[in-house]
Order: sequence, then C-alpha cells, then structure tokens
Amino acid sequence: MTTLADFLTVSMVLLAIGVYGLVRSRNAIRMLFAVEIIISAANINLVAFSRFSNPMDLTGQVFALFSIAIGAAEAAVGLAIIILVFRLTGDVDIAALRRLRK
Repeated sequence: MTTLADFLTVSMVLLAIGVYGLVRSRNAIRMLFAVEIIISAANINLVAFSRFSNPMDLTGQVFALFSIAIGAAEAAVGLAIIILVFRLTGDVDIAALRRLRK
C-alpha cells in the first residue's frame, strides 16, 4: 500500500526536475515544459493530502482539476507567445527576447 511519503517523494522529485529545467534551459519550450512539471508536482500534493486527510473529501481533487485547466490555458498562451517570438527571430532562445527590447 502506498503512503503519503511515497506521493510526497514523487512530487519532490518532479519539483526538482522542474526547477532544474527552469534554471538550466535557455529554450523557451523546455522552460514551458518545466513549468508544467512543477504544476504536476503541485497537483500530486493536492490530491495526496486530500486523500490521506479525509478520503471522502474531494476538495484536493477539485483544486487539482482547476489547476489542470489553468495550466492548459497557461500552456496555450505560452505556446502562442513562443510561436510569435519564433516568427520574429527565427529561434526560440530566451536571449532572442532581449534583442526584441531594443
């Protein structure tokens, strides 16, 4: 049987992978994926704490569903911005955004 510590361990690993992806990546698409991994880690925490605090309470699952919907909207807007930057610069490197400022 899985325990709360198992879920928190998986969530902590996902959070570490997401933060590493944000820190090390210069590619905008990889950074967007890293943010989605961090959101997934938060969703695992919400569902795990809801399940182990009171199995009949679905508050964590409801918050996770709202978080998934907001994450999908964030991904759509982020991809639209990335496509626009690619059309303007021909690259999705974050350093290209600095050139747009001038």
